Amino acid sequence: MTSPHEGDDEGSASEPGMLVCARCGVRADGPPPTWTLSVENGVRLHYCERCSRENLRAIEGRLDSQWW
Repeated sequence: MTSPHEGDDEGSASEPGMLVCARCGVRADGPPPTWTLSVENGVRLHYCERCSRENLRAIEGRLDSQWW
């Protein structure tokens, strides 16, 4: 089994429009407005609402100072 973001620059599953959370693997049809999009090392990763909320401080800590 491969990681949801391995070899895929969209961080999504094989079905078109289907996204997979890069942290927990939960799936969603299309980008829900409560999900977070992150670009890490040139790879687009999507995180579900739960994972985004649980890791908010870590996410904000990676932002350049111009964003806060």
